Amino acid sequence: MYEAKSKEIVLRRVREALAKSAPFLPPTPDFSSRLHQEPSEDQSIEFAQAFIRNSGLFVYCENEEDFFDQLYALKREQNIQHLHVWEPNVQRILHHAGIEFTSTEEDFLQKAQASLTTCEALITRTGSILVSSANAGGRRLSIYPETHMVVAKASQLVPDIKDGLQHIRNKYQDNFPSMVSLVSGPSRTADIEKTLVMGAHGPKQLVLFLIDDLPH
Repeated sequence: MYEAKSKEIVLRRVREALAKSAPFLPPTPDFSSRLHQEPSEDQSIEFAQAFIRNSGLFVYCENEEDFFDQLYALKREQNIQHLHVWEPNVQRILHHAGIEFTSTEEDFLQKAQASLTTCEALITRTGSILVSSANAGGRRLSIYPETHMVVAKASQLVPDIKDGLQHIRNKYQDNFPSMVSLVSGPSRTADIEKTLVMGAHGPKQLVLFLIDDLPH
C-alpha cells in the first residue's frame, strides 16, 4: 500500500515537471573563437617570461656573433667539456666560430654532458620549444644529456601550439616526423613524497639562445 502510494507521488511529480516549459538554454558557444588572448606585439618578451617561469635559462642574442659569445661564455661558466652537436648546419657555424664540440656516437654514450640542437618552433603562450625527430639531432639529443641547449631565431616564434603544429605540417607535408614533442622547461617530477626533483626523466637544465633576426 505504501509502496504504491510512493510510486504514484513520483509519477505525479514527473507529469508536473513535463507540463512545465523547458528552462532557458544558454546560447551555443562559439568554438571558432580563440580560447586565449592574442599574444602581445613583442612575442619574444612574452615567450621569455613564460620560458623562465618554466625554470628555463633564457639567453637573448642580438645576432649570430653574439650567440657565439654567449655560448662560449656559458660553456666556460658551467665547465662544459663535452658539447654534443649532430646537426651539420650547426656544426658548420660552430666550427667557423672556433667553438669546440663532439659529434661521435662513442663520445655521446660515454660523455653525454650537454647537447645543442635547433627546433621547429617556439610557442609564445606556453614558453615551450617544439622539437621533432626530423632533424639530425633525432630523438636522443634533446633528452639524454644533463643540459639541453637550443638555438632558435625570433622568426620561429608562433602564438600557440596549434600554430606550431600547422607549421610542421606545412613544412613536411606528407613526410610528417615520427616524433613531435613540446619541451617546457627541464625534466621534473614530484611523485616521491611531493618533493620536486629536477632532471628525473631527462635534462636537468634547459637553455635557449634566441637570436633576434626580426627587423626593428
